[in-house]
Amino acid sequence: MSRTPSLRPTSGLIAAVLEGKFEPLAKPRLRDGNRLRWFASAGPYFEALLEAVAGARHSVNLETYIFADDRIGRRVIDALVAAAARGVQVRVLIDGYGGGDFAQRLVGRLAPLGIAVRIYRPAHWWRPRRHMFRRLHRKIAVIDDRIAFVGGINVNDDPERDEHDGDRIGPRLDIAVQCEGPIVAAVAHAVHRLWWSIGVASLRELSGPPPQRPRPSPPEPDGVRAAFLLRDSLRNRHTIERSYLAAIRSARREILLANAYFLPGRRFRRALVRAARRGVRVRLLLQGRIEYLIQHYAQRALYGQLLDAGIEIFEYRDSYLHAKVAVVDDDWATVGSSNIDPLSLLLAREANVLVRDRAFAQALRNLLETAIQTGSHQLHALLFAKRSWGERVLDWITYGIVRIATILLARGNNY
Repeated sequence: MSRTPSLRPTSGLIAAVLEGKFEPLAKPRLRDGNRLRWFASAGPYFEALLEAVAGARHSVNLETYIFADDRIGRRVIDALVAAAARGVQVRVLIDGYGGGDFAQRLVGRLAPLGIAVRIYRPAHWWRPRRHMFRRLHRKIAVIDDRIAFVGGINVNDDPERDEHDGDRIGPRLDIAVQCEGPIVAAVAHAVHRLWWSIGVASLRELSGPPPQRPRPSPPEPDGVRAAFLLRDSLRNRHTIERSYLAAIRSARREILLANAYFLPGRRFRRALVRAARRGVRVRLLLQGRIEYLIQHYAQRALYGQLLDAGIEIFEYRDSYLHAKVAVVDDDWATVGSSNIDPLSLLLAREANVLVRDRAFAQALRNLLETAIQTGSHQLHALLFAKRSWGERVLDWITYGIVRIATILLARGNNY
């Protein structure tokens, strides 16, 4: 079995420098002529992804935070193996923490079948380091450099029951977008660049010269304006957060934001509160089921301030919420992997698609409206203020833990 090419603490820094030196990224740019199709759950998303992989002629590149040994994971593996057997170049990059032991096993299992698998920053619990929280959290697939998938959907199946109370639940509310047109070149370039930088930084193979930026595809007829946004710890540290803040500060009528893990810093909260005070309707669709205990209670410590400002908060309880999307006014929307929390905004590699199109924004708004009306419970300021002292203490203790960790690990003084 071949050894796992990976980023060590020193090589992680080397990779970042290499990315900045050889592969400078231009400022995110809106491009016309993109064809976008969104998916609101894993089922239709994987049908489209596997269809695209089956039609691949030259290359398949997949990046994911979680790659599970389950029904979905096996279907994806079968599709990748079939593509490699046709002579397609197949590369898979999996986060070392999210992928766990199964990702490590895939390296040796798939290499003889012609599939290159790399692990991004293998996680070793016995060797804790600050960089261990800098995860590959983005979920991207690029087919032949002409079709791209970007969003929040990992390579894993939906749970059938709530992990805490055992209730039967439906599929996760999770959203991704399929892209064709000029935007795909930017997505492909980011994927190729990261793969190359990891290969160079690992010092275990000859990776050749840095990849060239693919030529953008011609604009699609009646396509929409869209941009590809990255978050990393070098050139794009605040790109996604700034795109949110710019939209929130310029909002005139409505902000509708759905996010699974919502722990914004003071600057982000202040922007939402100011928007509500100038008459903008601000609605937040947030996680209503307990998935991660500390995260769940810590974010509730912030609800009182937001509710008092007139912001409407809805907890999604029909299933697990995993979406990371927003709609502002009539023609601004974003879909991606980035949560509104310290891990996503300060530490992890993330990827979002920003869309300026009325029809796309309206369709996404309709989806979120339905989720609010049929699967959510609204929190009210007066009732929330009357929760027990025990609940309040738990909320603020967990928030304090998160805040201290953010300051120590991410130098996030804004939290």
